[in-house]
Amino acid sequence: MEKTLSPPDSNLPDAGAAPPHPASRSRVVPIVIVAGAAVVLGAVALLMHRAESQVNKVAMASAPKPVTTVRAIDATYRTMHTYVGTLRPWVEANVGPQFVSAYVDTVLVRPGAVVKRNEVLATLDCRNASASSLAVAAEARAIDARQKAIADESARVQSLLDGGFVSPNEAEQKEAQSASEQAQLSAQKAKLASTTLAVDDCILRAPFDGEVSVRSIDPGAFVRPGTSVVTLVDRNTVRTTFDVPESDFEAVAPKSQVSIAILAAGNRAITGAIARRAPAADPDTRTVHVEVDLDNADRSIPVNTTGVVSIRVGQPRPASAVPLTAVSISGPDASLFIVENGIAHKRRFPVLGEEGSMAYLDPVLKPGSRVVTEGRSLLSEGDGVAATDAPPPAALSSGEPPAGAPPRKEGAPPRKEGAP
Repeated sequence: MEKTLSPPDSNLPDAGAAPPHPASRSRVVPIVIVAGAAVVLGAVALLMHRAESQVNKVAMASAPKPVTTVRAIDATYRTMHTYVGTLRPWVEANVGPQFVSAYVDTVLVRPGAVVKRNEVLATLDCRNASASSLAVAAEARAIDARQKAIADESARVQSLLDGGFVSPNEAEQKEAQSASEQAQLSAQKAKLASTTLAVDDCILRAPFDGEVSVRSIDPGAFVRPGTSVVTLVDRNTVRTTFDVPESDFEAVAPKSQVSIAILAAGNRAITGAIARRAPAADPDTRTVHVEVDLDNADRSIPVNTTGVVSIRVGQPRPASAVPLTAVSISGPDASLFIVENGIAHKRRFPVLGEEGSMAYLDPVLKPGSRVVTEGRSLLSEGDGVAATDAPPPAALSSGEPPAGAPPRKEGAPPRKEGAP
């Protein structure tokens, strides 16, 4: 039987080949370990070199500190006193009944309505007062008729007295009766006038041309004398009222110019003159009442709102103006840092006052001096600085406060006015 021989498998080890020697394997392992350790040590050395190269070898205290500076500005300063006042209407009236108590029948106006003098604003249900008035009027007519009849009878009796037809006593009694009826008639007429006033009080009319500011009562409510149904104001002229301490009496003389910032009109500033000043101070608060009249024909100024009144007093004085962010004010002096030749020096100067975002210092601080505004909290006397000059705001160049920022009196908060 014929046998087929297959070729030998190439993947099978050769039976005649010798196995690898154990000594060659033992030499490869140390070489791999040494190579790995060398790589790790190299990486560590590289990282250490990189870290060492970024370490600052110079002390931070000796490095110049970055700051921002501005130049002190040559300016003039004039003290400004500021007070908080109230914009009051020229005339204000609470319209309501003065003599009768009744239910409200109609209220014909609402806030914002423009009314004329004697225009009807509201009516009351006064049927009882009307009936009483009619009764009094009828009684007065009856007394008048009786008085006329008695007067005629008395005249006839007097004519008979001369002929001796009546006694003098009878004539005197008739004359006295006529006088009594006349007195009763006068009393009844006075009562009729009183009831007529009560009837007229049931129709509430506008006492002057103006606008309705408040509607306090609606129809159906019961009102008594003194109850306000609507409030009427005349604001063609607005009175700015405020109180000042007695020490400022001379500063608020009549015709003195003032500036008023109206908060309800977006801080719109209006100039005016003091119209009147009280001749005496309030005995409790020791403040003097002052008023400024403002024309408001276009009715653009709402009343019973706030107005900030600013008054310039004294004479202008030379000053050096710097931002408030550059100074620390303590009492009458301000401390700040001045940069000279790259060195910061701490100095103190007398303060003349503040306005808006500016501090006005004694001109001992020379205009043009570089004053630190940012970074001064980290400075000490004699520190080196790397200064960057910043341009001052446009409002600083004229020494005036920024627009819309009302100035304040140094060392004193705004004072509120007392009761009008």
